[in-house]
Amino acid sequence: MQFSLDDLDAALAVVHRHMAPTPQYAWPQLAARTGAEVWVKHENHGPVGAFKARGAITFIDWLKRTHPDSPGIITATRGNHGQAQARAATHAGLRAVVYVPRGNSPEKNAAMRAFGADLREFGADFDEAREEAMRIAKAEGLFPVPPFHRELVRGVATYALEFFRAAPPLDTVYVPIGCGSGICGTIAARDALGLSTRIVGVVSTQAAGAKLSVEAGHVVETPDARTFADGMAVRVPVQAALDIYRAGAERIVAVSDDQIAEAIRVYFADIHNAAEGAGAAGLAALLSEAPAMRGKRVGVILSGANIDSELFAGILAGRTPIA
Repeated sequence: MQFSLDDLDAALAVVHRHMAPTPQYAWPQLAARTGAEVWVKHENHGPVGAFKARGAITFIDWLKRTHPDSPGIITATRGNHGQAQARAATHAGLRAVVYVPRGNSPEKNAAMRAFGADLREFGADFDEAREEAMRIAKAEGLFPVPPFHRELVRGVATYALEFFRAAPPLDTVYVPIGCGSGICGTIAARDALGLSTRIVGVVSTQAAGAKLSVEAGHVVETPDARTFADGMAVRVPVQAALDIYRAGAERIVAVSDDQIAEAIRVYFADIHNAAEGAGAAGLAALLSEAPAMRGKRVGVILSGANIDSELFAGILAGRTPIA
């Protein structure tokens, strides 16, 4: 899956019709803490509080052009993808059916409903909800939105395009991995711009399928994905995404839930931004590798802010949530 710079600039024009660019800042307290010049790409400042808004915009634009008779979409999510798809689909006059696993974040569920989603609970985890959504799609005549698709990646890549153009040259960028659109979009933007920036993928130790798959050279399914960082709670890596980040990322690192919780506290203490688990994973990885990054210019993607209030309060009080 390769994109020319023209491909990505065309996607950027579509995205900017529906949302403003998100900011990127170098934060001095993060620099003091890590010894690196730390640039944060604030995807938490977008219209759904996460980078997924971009992929949904380009996907629905593509769907309207290529499948004009489709009455709507169906997909599965732990929250941010579902918010983004519901927002873009309903804005385009389409239905949006969204499956979530049982016990999903109440506040993310409420946000999806507010954006117009017909929300349905099924299964014990994301992968079971995804399988059910894909099964139901044909019966209800809805277009299935997979977790990974060329048009999703093309849209998501626009955050990296903005970031690489606005920030000074970055030595390394840390990107969380769920189903892979974020890291694949970042790789695509880097390559289209001809940069030498190293891209480091980040997974949870409790959902390490992407890392295990890169090391094994094939998809490795984990028995569960019990991390409170729900945006990374994926048991089965996506083969098409694996093919891209296996070749394009310098390495994949794993961080524990304790490290992610600490990164959430650091974000709030140092820059007073709320981050959900997956949104803080890049910073968690940087903090774990701070000695090696000292003196370098490093980027982290604050990719999501949608953390439940009770969970956030507990983390700020020093606790790590039990998934």
